[in-house]
Amino acid sequence: MSDDRMAEVFAAVRLGGVDPAAGRRALEKLWDELGEHGGVLQRCVVAHHLADLQEEPAEALRWDQRALAAVFGPGVPLDEGLRGFLPSLYLNLADSHRRVGEFEVARMQLAIARGHLDVLASDAYGALIRTRLKGVEAALSAGSVERLRAS
Repeated sequence: MSDDRMAEVFAAVRLGGVDPAAGRRALEKLWDELGEHGGVLQRCVVAHHLADLQEEPAEALRWDQRALAAVFGPGVPLDEGLRGFLPSLYLNLADSHRRVGEFEVARMQLAIARGHLDVLASDAYGALIRTRLKGVEAALSAGSVERLRAS
């Protein structure tokens, strides 16, 4: 994986935090440049963050599915780094399914996310994912399809 390419990815992610439309355009450009044969981690990170920048829940779901598909592509070894993304990837899938009203699928994805929590460290990132999981779980229990506030 090229450090320059990942620097571009993270710059686009930061841009999305300030200007979602510009960040979305930058990440979509990177996605197109990476193509089907781009690096697994790069494709996963780009799709994962593109999902967060979508205005429509169905589009967010599509990008969440692409992020997970990048990790589980043919011949991709599931190394420790990729396993560390699984709780967040499944959590985002659960949230997107919830937002499109697919509550049973959301519950299943949430259970899978919960099953992967043991790979997370007891650090700020692990706490963030665990907190977000509780938020999605509460929204799901309430039957809400509204976007959750960013933590």
